[in-house]
Parts: sequence; structure tokens; C-alpha cells
Amino acid sequence: MFKKAVFFALAVMVVASVSLVNAAPLAQEQTYTVKLGDNLWTLAEKYLGNGAAYWAIVFATNSAGKDDDTFANIADPGLIHPGWKFLIPSTEEATKFLAARTAGAVTVLGVWGAEEVDDFEAVVAPFTEETGTTMQFEGTRDLPAVLTTRVEAGNPPDVAILPNPGQMVEFAKEGKLVDISAFMDMEQLKSDYAQSWLDLASYEGTLYGIFYKAAIKSLVWYSPAAFEAKGYTVPTTWDELIALSDQIVADGGVPWCLGIESGAASGWPATDWVEDIMLRTAGGEVYDKWVNHEIPWTDPAVKKAWEYFGQIATNEGYLYGGTTGVLSIFFGDSPAPIFDDPPGCYMHRQASFITGFFPEGLTEADYAFFPFPEIDPAYGVPALGAADLVVVFKDTPQSRAFIAYLATPEAQEIWAARGGFLTPNKRVSLDVYPDATTKAMAEALTAAALFRFDGSDLMPAAVGSGSFWTGTLDYVGGEALDTVLANIEASAADAY
Repeated sequence: MFKKAVFFALAVMVVASVSLVNAAPLAQEQTYTVKLGDNLWTLAEKYLGNGAAYWAIVFATNSAGKDDDTFANIADPGLIHPGWKFLIPSTEEATKFLAARTAGAVTVLGVWGAEEVDDFEAVVAPFTEETGTTMQFEGTRDLPAVLTTRVEAGNPPDVAILPNPGQMVEFAKEGKLVDISAFMDMEQLKSDYAQSWLDLASYEGTLYGIFYKAAIKSLVWYSPAAFEAKGYTVPTTWDELIALSDQIVADGGVPWCLGIESGAASGWPATDWVEDIMLRTAGGEVYDKWVNHEIPWTDPAVKKAWEYFGQIATNEGYLYGGTTGVLSIFFGDSPAPIFDDPPGCYMHRQASFITGFFPEGLTEADYAFFPFPEIDPAYGVPALGAADLVVVFKDTPQSRAFIAYLATPEAQEIWAARGGFLTPNKRVSLDVYPDATTKAMAEALTAAALFRFDGSDLMPAAVGSGSFWTGTLDYVGGEALDTVLANIEASAADAY
């Protein structure tokens, strides 16, 4: 294993010289299978003519692994194993990489795939043109493990893009992150972002990051043509939603399509319902306590959210295929009956990605959504979803300028115009979004006074992707709610 002193020496050598001397330089990249006794330094010497160029092998291999899981994920350059598959870059590419690394490049670690990286590189291009600072993005399929290992080894990236704030809190507790409030325009950030976004990016009152790219789940999809044909109007409260559901039943229709079958992950779509409802019946503070198991699953606030869910999910007359259909229909197939003639159902609650499962041949005019409606006026219309959080590990002029740039509407509008992007930044013009549906999603996201992450994703796996999932199946299947909640509580008591 490399010693810390060696890492320092390597850094000095890279800074001193990025030239690669090799009697037979690699003209093109090639794969390599690690053998017993190999180390990255000697491999770099052999193939690239300079042991310090091992970072080019690390970067090339981890980047290739984003799209091909046969390549290794190199978290610690001192720990490699026989049988691992590496990508050795050409000498030319390695030279470019090392030159950028020593000339003010910002290293960024994240989980984005090839298409998202292309979009992000388009975002960064004006920054590089203006400042001369380039970006080196390294993708990994296992960000928590890779990032933790690198931080512990004293080799963090300059910047990381985290898929939720959980790991941010861990690193902030350990003093590993840079307090960005020391150099960011806080008044501008407070104007651009709802306070809940700044709170989620903070630990003990200190701001450690900005949310850059977001997704929203609190959406109810419907067919405007089907609504218009029946004279139905979009509900804005839970009472109106139930009244509309009753009216559809009275008219001989079925109000809801709901399918929660997803193989080993069956039940997860129902957990989103419970989370959305809980934000609207108990608010963000109680929601956070529930996620962190500071209140039990048998708490009245938790039971209340499930009871609201049950008003729809256990009502045979409300459901396409009844509760049997809920349990047996694949979640991706669930919304299709909305578009039958006559409609098999009229509404479907699901995140923005569900349009990718809609039947072929539909156009944007064939569907729309409305925000999952208010229940208790005290909590309004919160947003449930996901978002990528940009944090800084190394306090350099380049890192400061980089995150300050990403916080601007100009940087966010570039990706927004390309599609597949939402931002909670209220200063980003809605007009830059490429279609009416995405524009409406962005409007719902920025209008929400409260945002929270999917609770099940933040819970221990034994609960969030275990007893919570199976508990929803039991509840829809007819199990008494008190029994369901007691069973989840028993697993939570062991998991937290």
C-alpha cells in the first residue's frame, strides 16, 4: 500500500513535470488485466513512461466503468487486486490529463452516466473559456464507498456531487467539507432558493453545498382530453381529489391506476404515496423525525398518513383491477389504461420519469399532471423528490469559482435548455425548458415552499427497502394497519 509520503512525492513529481517519456509510447488506449504483484506506479512506468502518470490510469478506468461494469472501480490507488480490468490511456491522452491536473483543473467525482456528463461538460465549457480552469469528471457506480475511501486516504476530489444530503452530513461532522458560506453570496442564494433547500444543504447552520439538478415525484398524471370529455376539473385539495374520485365512480368509471409490482422491489411505489401524504399531514419536521426513527412507526402521525393512503389504495371501487391489480400490475404498465378509449382509469400518481413508460405514439398533448394536492393547509403543497448536491472538499480558488459558477442561473439554464434537467433555483427562467411538461415540473418544484427527499431512500435498507416495502403490500392485501406498523417498527428498532 502506498505511504502518505509517497503520495506527496508523486504529487510533487506530477507538478514538476507532466511529460511522459516512453521508448514505445502507446498510440491508443488498451485494456489490461491486473496480475499478482502489480501496482499502479509500475504499470504507469511501463505503459506511460512515468510512474506519476498512474492517476491517468485511475481516471480512465473509473470513467470507462460508468458505462461498462467489467472495468474496476479504483477507490484507493494503493489497493488493486488481480483480475481487475483497467483501461490504460494513450500517452497523448495521459499527457493531456496530467497537464490539466497541474494547470488548475477542478476534479469532480459523481455518479452521472455518459449522457449526463456530456450535458455537464456543456455547462462547464463557458466557465473554462472564461477562467482557463478545466474540469476532470470522474464517474463511479459506487459513490459512497469510493468517496469515503478517498477521503480517508487523504485524496478527496476537489468537488463531489452527492445524490442526497446523507453523506454530506457525515463528512461535515468529520470536518472534511468546506464552508461555502465563507465565500458565496449568501443573500443571492437566499433569494434564489427556498429556505428548505438551503437547510437541506447545511449542517448545524453551516452551508456546505448547493443543489444543482433535481427531480420531482409529487405528480398526478391524467389525460386532459378524458377530463374535458367528462367535465372534470383538476383538484387542488385532498377533499377535492376524493370528491373527484367519487364522481368518476358515480359516472361508471375508475378513478385510479395504481400498480406497485416491481419484482424484488415490489411495494416501493406505495412508499412514495405515504411519504407525499405525510409531508402534507404532518409537515417537514415530523417527517424528518420519522425518517430518522425519532418517532416510532406506531406514532399517530405515521398511522394517519397510512390511513389517508388507504382511502385510495384499499378502496376496491377506486382502483383499476381492484387491490389485486394494485399488487399484481407492474408499476411501469400501470398508467397505460389512462389512454384507452374509453379510459380504464383517470389518474396515476408517479414521478416525472413515468412518461418513459407511457404507451408509444403519445404526444405531449395527450398527457399532463397536477401537483399532488394539499391536505392540511398548514403544510401547503410540498415537493417530494431527489436532487444532486455539489460540495467542496478542497478550498482552492478554482473550486470556489467552480461552485459559485454552478450556482448561477446561467450555468443551470444551459442544461435546462438541453432537457432532462430541473433546478430549484427560482432565478432560472422557465422559458428555457424545452417543453411544456418540463416547464410545468420546474414551476411546481420552485413553487414548493418545502422539499424533502424520498424517505425510504434515507432509511436503513432493512426498513427503507425492506419492511416498508413489504408493509405496503401487506396493507393493500388486507392486513390490519396496526399489525403492519408494529411489524415495521420491530424491524426499525433493530436497524437504526
